[in-house]
Amino acid sequence: MSTVKKEVTAIAKAAQEAYRSAINTPSDVKDAALREMAQALLQAQDAIMRANRKDIAKAKAAGRPRAFIERLVLDEKRICQMADALLDIAALHDPVDEVLTSVRRPNGLWIHKVRASIGVIAIIYESRPNVTSDCVGLCFKSGNAVILRGGSEALNSNTAIFSVLRGVLGTYGIPEAMISMVSSQGHAAVTELLKLNEYIDLVMPRGGEALINAVVRSSRIPVIKHYKGICHVYVDEWADLNMAQKICFNAKVQRPGVCNAMECMLVHRDVAARFLPGMIKQFMQAGVEIRGDELTRRLAKSRIKKATAADYSTEFLDLILSVKVVGSLQEAVAHINRFGSHHSDAIVTDNYQSSLEFMRRVDSACVYTNASTRFTDGGQFGMGAEIGISTDKLHTRGPMALEELTTYKYMIFGNGQVRQ
Repeated sequence: MSTVKKEVTAIAKAAQEAYRSAINTPSDVKDAALREMAQALLQAQDAIMRANRKDIAKAKAAGRPRAFIERLVLDEKRICQMADALLDIAALHDPVDEVLTSVRRPNGLWIHKVRASIGVIAIIYESRPNVTSDCVGLCFKSGNAVILRGGSEALNSNTAIFSVLRGVLGTYGIPEAMISMVSSQGHAAVTELLKLNEYIDLVMPRGGEALINAVVRSSRIPVIKHYKGICHVYVDEWADLNMAQKICFNAKVQRPGVCNAMECMLVHRDVAARFLPGMIKQFMQAGVEIRGDELTRRLAKSRIKKATAADYSTEFLDLILSVKVVGSLQEAVAHINRFGSHHSDAIVTDNYQSSLEFMRRVDSACVYTNASTRFTDGGQFGMGAEIGISTDKLHTRGPMALEELTTYKYMIFGNGQVRQ
């Protein structure tokens, strides 16, 4: 057995044992530990930022793009946000052991459907070190053991955060293996991890499409994921154009390097001449590169690139936007369902029927009326934080937080019944 295989197997086995040992940890103990983790992050912020600077220097030396580095950065504000997310999670209702339904059968059996932790969850992720604390907080509160495997680009940052959070567990008598990290880099560690279905119950990859494809191809363990975030905003013929301008600008520019940013803007032809020139000007002043269809290019007051079919199916994760003028709501829906990634899509309209038709027909995890796609986020949904966003349809969809990190089981109470 290789050294990497031994290391990864030992981590997974210890995580399963820790999960079973800690399965009855009271909610108040978990919440106290989460609050102390939040405080520990704040106390260690200088050390965390020093570690982060090493990762940033390495990324810059490697010529990584601006959007990549932006996702990597940890400053005081982001560390405070990480701590706040842990506090928010601590304040939420513990879903474990919640009774979902309760039925009394004619034979006297009392059948309860009860939320239960999933078990051991492996998170394989890239770039964003704040994912480390979010995943720890959510898995821990929902009673799951977590195995973290971050990318080499954020190794120093992830290790610093992990060490701070894990160090809290012993104070509360909780096995340290409830929070584990695979330190070995390279593909071999991930490959071995994905084989350990006897110890690990769920895998969640967070990162680029290449990472997610590789995990799905190799895993013997169930995977929940989203491949891409090709999000749309459709400006309907009944739209308030001032509102539309505000929403579209926010959806693209506020943070372009994340999966819920708008990558394609669709505009009804009846409002295109009034809306597009000003909107495109605002985008270009913010440094956005526009790639448009023929009508968009004619209406723009500046020279813009011609959009291709490849542009409409690309997650840019940067200040690049594809634009298309459509003749109807139905055409907009057809475009989104063809080119989109079933993540987050929005309509801007004052027509209630148009809103309902769009929201029913667009096959995405999150569908908005008159709001930015940037709200697709566990924290923004009141979930405290998120472990990821699922575009799958089983077992969960959209932002994944505490409830989504549980399954259920049936607890049946009897008084001597036997089946005839």
